[in-house]
Amino acid sequence: MIDACAVAFMLLAVDIGNTNIVMGLFDQGSRVNSWRLRSRMDLTEDEIHVFLYNVLKDGIAYGNVSGVIISSVVPSLSLSLGKFCEKYLGRSPYWVDASSVPDMPLLVDDPRSVGADRIVNAVAAYHKYRSSLIVIDFGTATTVDCISENGAYLGGTISPGLKISSEALFQKTSQLPRIERFTLPATVIAKNTINSMNAGIIYGYAGLVDGIVRRLKKELDSNPKVIATGGLAPLIADVAETIDRVEPNLTLEGLWIIYEKRDNKAAKA
Repeated sequence: MIDACAVAFMLLAVDIGNTNIVMGLFDQGSRVNSWRLRSRMDLTEDEIHVFLYNVLKDGIAYGNVSGVIISSVVPSLSLSLGKFCEKYLGRSPYWVDASSVPDMPLLVDDPRSVGADRIVNAVAAYHKYRSSLIVIDFGTATTVDCISENGAYLGGTISPGLKISSEALFQKTSQLPRIERFTLPATVIAKNTINSMNAGIIYGYAGLVDGIVRRLKKELDSNPKVIATGGLAPLIADVAETIDRVEPNLTLEGLWIIYEKRDNKAAKA
């Protein structure tokens, strides 16, 4: 139980993705808890309030939330989250975009086109490892991003995510079932339809990841650490040969880092 009276500063960090909205509450840089809410396109600010109010059961009131930072790739949900912050928290959120990370050059054709989630992951990974990196996020889409030894964002790749691939297989075939939960078969030579689909998707995705990573390493001409995040990262990391470490809370940690740097810069101004 957290003593609400002892809380000096709490940050609500929110990552709005195409499948889930992930919320994390930070107390002085330490993550107190995190929650997931389905990314329904018609979600209202009042529904967000009902969800968050009910999960905050550690003696924390809205009044303890001193700041909000949001990264989003879903404009319609950005509107709802913005309204929630204004109506229930009484404050405007800080939105992550290309201008949020002045100390990380975005060396791409159009920095404004880089997804906020990719920026946040890159910031968090470089802050933690301070080395050349390849960061893989297994979300609705699978993004692979490269960061140089000096902390510059270099670009990367975007592929359909596992769930998109699985759903396409279900929708475009007459007799294949929908996979509700990915389970790694013991062997690639599967003996039934569900295991055949799981084997094709999971082992196939591991091969996709390994192939992309090996090509990126040749282009980078370095030996980067390969970091994975996202809900399905542990599953693929068990099969892929090139993933060094899984960081399940990378995006939320990146949001905290960006907000903290923003606050420090404002304090020095």
